[in-house]
Amino acid sequence: MQTIKKSVAIIGSGPAALMLAATLNENIFDVTVYEKNYAPARKFLVAGDGGFNLTHSENIEQFITRYTPQSFLEKSLRSFTNEDLCSWLKQIEIETYTGTSKRIFPIKGIKPIGVLSAILNELKNKNVQLKTKHKWNGWNNKKELIIEHNAEEFFVKAEIVVFALGGASWAKTGSDGSWKKLFADKGVEIIPFQASNCAYQIKWEDKLLKQAEGKSLKNISITCNDTERKGEVVITKFGIEGGAIYGLSPQIREQLNKNKTATIFLDLKPSLSVDVIKNKLILKKDKTLTTTLKEELNLSSIQVTLLKSIIDKEEFLDTNILAERIKKLRLQINSIAPIDEAISTVGGISLQEVDDCFQLKKLPHHYTIGEMLNWDAPTGGYLLQACFSMGAFLGKQLNSSIK
Repeated sequence: MQTIKKSVAIIGSGPAALMLAATLNENIFDVTVYEKNYAPARKFLVAGDGGFNLTHSENIEQFITRYTPQSFLEKSLRSFTNEDLCSWLKQIEIETYTGTSKRIFPIKGIKPIGVLSAILNELKNKNVQLKTKHKWNGWNNKKELIIEHNAEEFFVKAEIVVFALGGASWAKTGSDGSWKKLFADKGVEIIPFQASNCAYQIKWEDKLLKQAEGKSLKNISITCNDTERKGEVVITKFGIEGGAIYGLSPQIREQLNKNKTATIFLDLKPSLSVDVIKNKLILKKDKTLTTTLKEELNLSSIQVTLLKSIIDKEEFLDTNILAERIKKLRLQINSIAPIDEAISTVGGISLQEVDDCFQLKKLPHHYTIGEMLNWDAPTGGYLLQACFSMGAFLGKQLNSSIK
């Protein structure tokens, strides 16, 4: 006797949705993915334009600490780790390698579209139906899904519904957060969206911008609210952006929301103590301070220019003060970039609205995964890994729920 499969409707086709569809047991579930765009995973493809790191290679204990709030995603990340993701990708013939940054990439020659094609081929082998140009417009009075296709609406009754509609950044990819009213109308609490992993506004002097705009500050660390991140940033006309500052997004937003401004501190020489720096400055009196900074401390021209722009001449000539500033250079952030210019967002569905398996408490048999939920992570593979992990975790949970 043939077993009747349970119907699953997945709304959205980003990494969380695709991994869920790939994890669900095709002998138990009849899975259909509905995507409003002409093609799936548009943000996934666009994200790959700047260097397609799929995840990060650090150990899982450290990996988990990268998320805000940390506890929310821990079960998912442990259930489907960065190592598990690489093993799964290898199974679908996507080989990976670890770069010098410890980020993990597809091997040379494999582009984002190649990774997506491999995933879609896996879904095809599992008999997952993918329906593009199908937009979800809410529910009818029978609690059925309203789906619009070619300007006409029809209704879908699924036993399990999973939403993976993304956050509110990069609207051109379809990730615009327009779904939030449909959930709010159902009494689901929605946290206002805010930009994350984005540029932050700093009012630079024109003289500095002429010399430094578009240039990088490398091998530095940045501190905000006692949280430190290392890496590099780029000085822009708007302010500052790059990996080191992205990792401080939660702390910077907290200050901006509270005080309208935020304070960060740059350490231009993380490898040296302030005492070592003082000694190097004092012992080279036969050279100018600028020459000493470049030759003895190996500071770049941009770092020296930044120092001269931020501190006055008297402080610059005082080696004790200068050493302190090199280790702790204060910058004020005045605002955050627009949401649509951000790599990701926080906000969306409150975490209090879902149970441990991402089921909406007010909508039984309806789940939500991915960037729709109010969590945060830096770039470097952490965002993608979380989405893949959530999809895999929910898939495993649903598989085991059917006896």
